[in-house]
Amino acid sequence: MKNQIKGALEFIHHEAAGAVLLLAAASLALLFANSPLSAAYDALLDTPVSVRVGALALDKPLLHWINDGLMAVFFFLVGLEIKRELKTGELSTLKQAALPLVAAVGGMVVPALIYAWLNAGNGRALAGWAIPTATDIAFAVGVLALLGSRIPPALKIFLLALAIIDDLGAIIIIALFYTSTLSVTALALAAAGLCVLTLLNLRGVTRIAPYVIAGIFVWVCVLKSGVHATLAGVATALAVPLADGDEASGRSPSAQLEEALHPWVAFGVLPLFAFANAGVSLAGVTIAKLMDPIPAGIALGLSVGKPIGIFGFAAGAIALGVAARPSGATWAQLFGAAILGGIGFTMSLFIGMLAFPEPQHAADIRIGVLAGSLVSAVAGYIWLSWSTAPAPVE
Repeated sequence: MKNQIKGALEFIHHEAAGAVLLLAAASLALLFANSPLSAAYDALLDTPVSVRVGALALDKPLLHWINDGLMAVFFFLVGLEIKRELKTGELSTLKQAALPLVAAVGGMVVPALIYAWLNAGNGRALAGWAIPTATDIAFAVGVLALLGSRIPPALKIFLLALAIIDDLGAIIIIALFYTSTLSVTALALAAAGLCVLTLLNLRGVTRIAPYVIAGIFVWVCVLKSGVHATLAGVATALAVPLADGDEASGRSPSAQLEEALHPWVAFGVLPLFAFANAGVSLAGVTIAKLMDPIPAGIALGLSVGKPIGIFGFAAGAIALGVAARPSGATWAQLFGAAILGGIGFTMSLFIGMLAFPEPQHAADIRIGVLAGSLVSAVAGYIWLSWSTAPAPVE
């Protein structure tokens, strides 16, 4: 148990460091999009990039390579983290998982309902119902880490587990609701690739290379299938062995990959995604614009729906005896963690891109996500600073 807690806190430390670079990348994107460099910024993201192997060709602008390619690596890492938590971590038993699981469900349901209520009657706008259901792990635990030892370790682990469950929920939502026309042939080939991955696992193969090669094949097939390509990253991760490490390192392939990929994702993939997707022109942005149904639904879903859903469902589970409050945490601190759950950023922007691929909706999505996430970050920090303030010296 001590090793699990130590591992979780080390993970939080890395996420907090990555959040700084993530914020810098998002700020830089906003600066470029609102300066004379805006045309160069757009041109960079529209740069065509092609990869061809024989008759197979992938021709996409740079933005799509970031969102469909690099983000598949992010989802692969998320898949490894989810598998570890389910097998040996904070989600490995029902007792441990109960509170973050129930809280995460509330944190997805209530924001979706708020968004749907504000966009009722507009069928196209309702496609964005899932945008405010996500929590950004890096930013949420990064803000929490700013308060240092004043935050009980159990509360940090609760927020981390909640964010991981949230990511799993987002993956399921993407798979079920945000797919285009399906190619049966491509899906069949992807399924064959997954069978190969499963066979490698069952045969006890611990070399990483075969999993990477088969995973790339699955990614290409899923990319061509109509299902979003990032889901191939999750599927591949679930097939990588979590036990039976090789003789040289003594660690499982899953542990080796997670350790190797985490710095690249935290300090490379996610900042690039933020730079590519956070750039929005603020020209003409007014309070009235923010109150349009789509951005208002996103912003209020994150900043209001998330804390109400997370805290309300968590309090209900604790009152019913289904779960226990995080050790050493007060009710006020638990509510503060719920407020931080409203920092959606990375996953919210990603789902927004899938829900509204049309360029005319890009500003609405980004304004809503940035506003809701900023309010949640500032409000959560202020609330937790107050609720964890050191007792006055007499």
